[in-house]
Amino acid sequence: MLYWVLKHFVIGPWLRVLFRPWIDGLDRIPDKGPAILASNHLSFSDSFFLPLVVPRPITFLAKSDYFTGRGVKGLFSKLFFTGVGQVPVDRTGGRASEAAIITGVRILSEGKLLGIYPEGTRSPNGTLYRGKTGLARMALEAHAPIIPVAMINTYEIQPPGTLLPRLRRVGVRIGQPLDFSRYEGLEDDRFVLRSVTDEVMYELMQLSGQDYVDMYASRAKELIAAGEPADARALVDSQP
Repeated sequence: MLYWVLKHFVIGPWLRVLFRPWIDGLDRIPDKGPAILASNHLSFSDSFFLPLVVPRPITFLAKSDYFTGRGVKGLFSKLFFTGVGQVPVDRTGGRASEAAIITGVRILSEGKLLGIYPEGTRSPNGTLYRGKTGLARMALEAHAPIIPVAMINTYEIQPPGTLLPRLRRVGVRIGQPLDFSRYEGLEDDRFVLRSVTDEVMYELMQLSGQDYVDMYASRAKELIAAGEPADARALVDSQP
């Protein structure tokens, strides 16, 4: 209920007026049935604009920190993310990653749209980084298509660390659904999972126009924090 109230009566109308979001390729999202919306992740605002322009509700796997904060701010965060139908997951890796995959497969088995950011975290500088293979596991186990989604200009309006967004038009570009049924039964093959994930990231690169660097965004953040390059030069410098 809160999802629809926020979308149509509280936050949504203001976003439509101030940012005039556009969407290209909406007809590529099925009217019913499970599908994964795999999006680049440039800004905190991505999780607002994508649900705004897609008629069907989207369930995102949100990091558990949003549900465990303390004080008034923590309580508000928990109520908000729970109310809009988001599901908490632990992103620390290992068994936590397995639990997140199980949760994603369950959501897809219910015929829902699942929103995933394959990079695992927001890009620190607007570059597209390597995707994590949990996306592929979920798609193969749930027999669901992956639909690449490119957020446009969300980094420009609200890069990481920015509280108030700048006023600029935002767009959403949806690619063709990707069917990986040819890999049925190979969801435990790490080479297949990497191949599927890389194909999705290539489509995201084409849709978004971003530069792509084959390293994880988390590593890029570490390099940037250390004052080192987090682009193609970093990969060259790391070679023996």
